[in-house]
Formats: sequence, structure tokens, C-alpha cells
Amino acid sequence: MVFNLPGPRTVFDWAVQTTTTVVSIPGRVLNLLTAAEDVVRRANELVERTDAVITSSEEAVAHARRVTAAVDEILETTKPMLRFVTELSAHEIEAAIKLVDELPKLAEHLITDIMPILGTLDRVGPDIHELLDVTKDVRKAILGIPGFSYLRKRGEDKELEA
Repeated sequence: MVFNLPGPRTVFDWAVQTTTTVVSIPGRVLNLLTAAEDVVRRANELVERTDAVITSSEEAVAHARRVTAAVDEILETTKPMLRFVTELSAHEIEAAIKLVDELPKLAEHLITDIMPILGTLDRVGPDIHELLDVTKDVRKAILGIPGFSYLRKRGEDKELEA
């Protein structure tokens, strides 16, 4: 059997290569640790950004819930009005708009004209009763005029002819 032993050059090359590799290990390990630290730092930044996004999302969801609750409340409150509005015709809606446009004038007239009159109605009642009594007396007096029933019948006959 024949053994092939490496030559001195090959052993030397191997020794140099091995030594170079062994010497480069600390630098490579240092580079690997630096890269690992960089990955950890970037992962921490990603976690912080993710936390910020989650917090912002939770705030947005809470706000959306508040808005939804407010809208639900408004819808519940306006349901009778919506039912009322659906029963109106276009003509009625236009008339309502015109009425609303006139509300300032109406309010002014109510305050300046009608409210003072309403305040005096308690004093007007007795005056009206007195006028009715006088009217009854005048009617009795007219009916008591001699010949008035003849004139009245004659007037009724003329009305029937016409």
C-alpha cells in the first residue's frame, strides 16, 4: 500500500490557511454580533412602531364607537320625524318651507299685535255682553214699530220673487 503524504508546500499552505481562518474568527464573530445587535435594534424599533400603531388603532376604534353611538342616538331621535317627512308630498314640503320663511314676520306680529289684544280679552267680555243686550233691546224696539210686520212680510215676498 502506498500513502500519499502531502508535500511540505501543501502542509504550509494548509497551516497558513488554518491560521488565517483562526485569526479571522474573532473579527467575524464581532461582525456577527454587530449584525445580531442591529437585527435586535431594528426588531425593537419595529415593536415600538407596532405598539404605536396598535395604540392609534385602539384610539380610532374607540372614537368610531363613540361616533356610532352618537349616530344611533340621532337616528333613534329622528325616526318619528323621518316617518312624518315620508308622508309629506312635495307640495306640502314647499308650503312648509314657505311657512318657515315667514316665521320671523309671524312672530313679530304675534308679539306686537296679537299678544296685547289677548291681554285685554278679560275686559272685552263684559263689553260684548252689554252690546248684545243693547242689540236685543233695539230689535224689540224695531219689532214694536207699528206696521213693521207688514214691511217685513213685504220684504220677504220680494226676496222670494227674486
